[in-house]
Amino acid sequence: MHFLDISQLTAEQILEIFELTDQLRYRSPKPLLAGKTMILFFPDTSLRTRISFEKGIRDLGGAYITFPPEALDKKESPGDMIRYLENWGDGIIARHPDMSKLEALSSHASIPVINAMTSHNHPCEILADLYALRSTRDNYRDLTYTFVGPAGNISRTWMEAAKTLNLSFNHVCTAGKEMGTDTANYKYHTSLDSVLPESDVILTDSLPVTCLTQEYLGAYQITLERMKSAKPDAILNPCPPFFRNEEVSEDAIASPYFAGFGFKKSLIYLQQAILIYCLSR
Repeated sequence: MHFLDISQLTAEQILEIFELTDQLRYRSPKPLLAGKTMILFFPDTSLRTRISFEKGIRDLGGAYITFPPEALDKKESPGDMIRYLENWGDGIIARHPDMSKLEALSSHASIPVINAMTSHNHPCEILADLYALRSTRDNYRDLTYTFVGPAGNISRTWMEAAKTLNLSFNHVCTAGKEMGTDTANYKYHTSLDSVLPESDVILTDSLPVTCLTQEYLGAYQITLERMKSAKPDAILNPCPPFFRNEEVSEDAIASPYFAGFGFKKSLIYLQQAILIYCLSR
């Protein structure tokens, strides 16, 4: 089984992955990947996703070989490349900007191809966030999620997750930045202050240079004062790397609203679960 896009999963499959994550998180590690070798494609600049995948594989007794993502850009056809790699690898984990590269590999592969981030989406990151919320909020599927910022791989993946898990998802940005028409799971807004009072989880991503203006930040930066207008016990979950006093203010990060750095700790267990889940199907 491949793992490329949350929209390709059912809600039941996501819940099965979460249950497997529980087992990996709360029980002593077993060598579930003993004898398995994963082939990774990661840039040197990748920190959290790469470290958690490499450590996660090692902790389960597996091995990995890491290449730069540019190795996938050779003239050789993806079908020919993957058929050779299948001789020595049990799965592919790739972080590459071009989603079509991963889709081309998976269309020819008899081993799992796992998306560790593209410019289109970031499914491991968002499933890990949802798992972390599930661990602290039993009603995580009843909460209202509000993403603030232009369309990008993080916001698109949250939208996909909202549709699959039937979540209430707001998207807030300047006019013309919507990701689609309004649905039961996706609502677009241009006014942040009018949406915050109904929001339980505030989500952000780093901003493009075009948004680093006084006008944009004045209207859409998440500050402590704005977090106070959200629902009681609201959570601020900026996607790392976040930049203080850009998409989020310094005082918001210093406040109890910030989900905290430990919020990402379960990323390693969620990614282990994805590996085990895909290898077993």
